[in-house]
Amino acid sequence: MTEYGVAELFGQSFRERAKRLIAIAHPDFRDELTAYAKQYHEL
Repeated sequence: MTEYGVAELFGQSFRERAKRLIAIAHPDFRDELTAYAKQYHEL
């Protein structure tokens, strides 16, 4: 849980977990996290 939301991760695939965690990350870091996940084929 962050000030930007809550991520329900239980029972999710690695790809879905990455998406959900990025969605609740600080907006300044979302693009960087998305690029990193794509680089490592998680998105």
